[in-house]
Amino acid sequence: MSTTATVVTAVAAFMAGFSGASVLFRAKFVVEPLAAYGVPRAWWNGLGVAKLAGAAGLVAGFWVPVIGTLAAVGLVLYFAGAAITVVRAKAYGHVAFPLVYLTPAAAALVLV
Repeated sequence: MSTTATVVTAVAAFMAGFSGASVLFRAKFVVEPLAAYGVPRAWWNGLGVAKLAGAAGLVAGFWVPVIGTLAAVGLVLYFAGAAITVVRAKAYGHVAFPLVYLTPAAAALVLV
């Protein structure tokens, strides 16, 4: 794995982990928009765990590359779904936020 791929993957893992922990700890800047977008509260823990699992999978991919690739695919799909959710909620000013998290996950997928 190149240095660039390692750094991008580490950044993607950190960002996904931060995002997942933010949901699980009910950070206001994350859960208020989720409620506004109509995401059921019962889903929040699962969404946070999915992000944390993706982050852990990216890190595990340093030793078992197929796990990292699968984790990157999962995170890309997750954050693409998040962007679609924001658009469907007509919160167009917020669509950049899931894209900020999608970008390093997609870059990690391409570089692996």
